[in-house]
Amino acid sequence: MKADPTAQAKLLQLAEVDAELGRLAHRRKTLPEHQQLAEAEQRVRDAQDAVVRAETRAGDLDRDIARLERDVEGVRSRVERDRSLLSGSGVNAKQATELQHELDTLARRQGVLEEEQLEIMEEREAVGVELDHAAGERKTAEDEVAEVTGRRDTVVADLDASRTGRDRARGELVAVLPADLLADYERLRARGQVGAGALSESRCGACRLELDRTFLSQIRGKPADDVAHCEECGAILVRAK
Repeated sequence: MKADPTAQAKLLQLAEVDAELGRLAHRRKTLPEHQQLAEAEQRVRDAQDAVVRAETRAGDLDRDIARLERDVEGVRSRVERDRSLLSGSGVNAKQATELQHELDTLARRQGVLEEEQLEIMEEREAVGVELDHAAGERKTAEDEVAEVTGRRDTVVADLDASRTGRDRARGELVAVLPADLLADYERLRARGQVGAGALSESRCGACRLELDRTFLSQIRGKPADDVAHCEECGAILVRAK
């Protein structure tokens, strides 16, 4: 392949632009904010799960407390009724004994219910503390998500602006390169290789390897417009004037 040495030299500029675009893409992909954001979002999910568990438990306990309050109120109503009957006229000794026995039973039942109610209320208070803590953890994690997201978006915007500038520079270089020379360069890049490198003394600028003397002699003996390739990496080897 033949190509004007000036066009070949522009490949070095294109390779540098492509290298910078690669660095920008790598940096964008590996920003520490990505990992920080993923961790903060996981903390939000964990805190939300804790909130749901605490809310569910609190709801169950509230229903238990309400049930016990109804049961205690029912016992108290029966106590008042029995006491009213016991203090009234027309109650014989047997009925009085039965009423007193029921009052004793109701008193014990009321004591058991009130003790159970107190235990559940204490547990409900503890669950309320857990719920407040989980909600606080969720708020902290949500704030961190917002902070990291903002920081990441700022860095990404800067990187995207840099990429836009490099894309523009690339477009300008591509527009003036011969089609066959550019196709050769792009073919190499499609393989994941560096497309072009300068021959610096006896070293390839693309792979940084020392080249064989015989190969170097052959390359340097070719006309300046001959397109040469590195024997090691295959990159277009741009010779200095």
